[in-house]
Amino acid sequence: MSKFAVFPLAGILALTVSAQRGGNGQPPQAEPPSATAAPSAPPAAPKVEEKTSKTDHSLQINGQTIKYTAIAGTMLLKKEDGTPTASIFYIAYTKDDVPDVSKRPLTFAFNGGPGSSSVWLHMGTLGPKRVVMDPEGNPTSPPYKFTDNEYSLLDQTDLVFIDPVSTGYSRAVPESTAKNFHSLKGDLESVGDFIRLYTTRNARWISPKFLAGESYGTTRAAALSGHLQDSLGINLNGIILLSSVLNFGAIRFDAGNDLPYPLFLPTYTAAAWYHNKLPKDLQAGGLLKAIEESKRFAAGPYVLALFKGDSISAEERTAVVKGMARLTGLSPQYIDESNLRVRAGRFEKELLRDQRRILGRYDSRLEGVDEDAAGSNPEYDPSYSSVQGAFTAAWNQYVRTELKFESDLPYEVLTGRVNPWSYQEYENQYVNVADTLREAMTQNAALKVFVGAGYYDLATPFFSAEYTLSHMGLDPKLRDHISMGYYEAGHMMYTQLKSLQKARQDLSKFMASCLP
Repeated sequence: MSKFAVFPLAGILALTVSAQRGGNGQPPQAEPPSATAAPSAPPAAPKVEEKTSKTDHSLQINGQTIKYTAIAGTMLLKKEDGTPTASIFYIAYTKDDVPDVSKRPLTFAFNGGPGSSSVWLHMGTLGPKRVVMDPEGNPTSPPYKFTDNEYSLLDQTDLVFIDPVSTGYSRAVPESTAKNFHSLKGDLESVGDFIRLYTTRNARWISPKFLAGESYGTTRAAALSGHLQDSLGINLNGIILLSSVLNFGAIRFDAGNDLPYPLFLPTYTAAAWYHNKLPKDLQAGGLLKAIEESKRFAAGPYVLALFKGDSISAEERTAVVKGMARLTGLSPQYIDESNLRVRAGRFEKELLRDQRRILGRYDSRLEGVDEDAAGSNPEYDPSYSSVQGAFTAAWNQYVRTELKFESDLPYEVLTGRVNPWSYQEYENQYVNVADTLREAMTQNAALKVFVGAGYYDLATPFFSAEYTLSHMGLDPKLRDHISMGYYEAGHMMYTQLKSLQKARQDLSKFMASCLP
């Protein structure tokens, strides 16, 4: 609590009136008005201007030297009458000496949160610099460092990283209107307007175009596929979805919604396998064999048991409890007492309880320690703690020293100002933008989608992504336009070196397949 007293408005007014009265409590005598006095004008709103910094760089990718220009700056979104509504911070990397820019792909990238800046995709996988981590994705000891990213896609595409309103250095104008952008609709309209404006100013309308989103950024990307196409006439060549969530009914553990439980089960199995908590035969068979058995059980006996609810027989329930215990590493008693429904947070707390350890939500390979070992849910996410400081420090150093962009605003890496988005257009239903993506792919038959998923991701599980994609109702002739890549890491799979290397190969191949 602040050390300064906070007075209600009525109290302040009372103090003001009291101070204006004489010692006897009577109002002071009014002075005669001045004949020359003019009413004071309201203070002018501070003028907001665009600001950019342009720098030149080079990078080695696959033995090739890529010379490129970086522009870090802000772009003002305005109403048609010229009134500014938002200042959007972005960083654009464009390859130098391109003879025909119309053939050079252009990728717009962003993260989710939904209050996240683009720092994770930027300095984790796609951009020309990356944060230095150990090979398994654990941070080094501070001070943290960044280095050239030889796995960047800059050899194949120009890159524009976007920070939506209230993230990074992006702000609403005036700030009091920020809530207008903190909904799915307001967010995609503002990001879409930025994409239109950047495309127009840089004469990139006929360049091949891609979107790249991570986590809730995949929700934005899928929604944008329709908005850009229908409202702005911008057709895409490809969309990259990393750790995707398109149907929130597949990840929300709400009363009456049993869908997430079977979709999370294979990820529980992967985590239990990693921490050596499965029976010997499952451990010995390897990760993929354990996952396949878990998927069969989840889509068969487990779904049927959940569907039956309280009408399930005692024999069936006992069999399901036994099967879940085998595939999760949890005790039969715990599963039974959870009514066959173990939420992700409780799994993170329970699997290593005997060791007084918790699992990471973003990456269940990582462990942490809670103060209260008897609690039902983790007190924090050790996998987010492992990246937060490293990415924040590396980014703030990089933007000033190498990109020469200076601002005294706090760079909002992952802010609570935005979370959660408002979903007025989805009242009384789960947000589901998969159908928007289906419509975009149907109307633009050239559009292709790549979905990347980490086996150890307890935020947006891979089986949930598979379920959503298989329930889009996409025409059979278009189904091969969707491809998936799997990684033995978590939500931010690129923090693990071998997954970063594999992602580079997968994304490079995907982008090439999207071009004429």
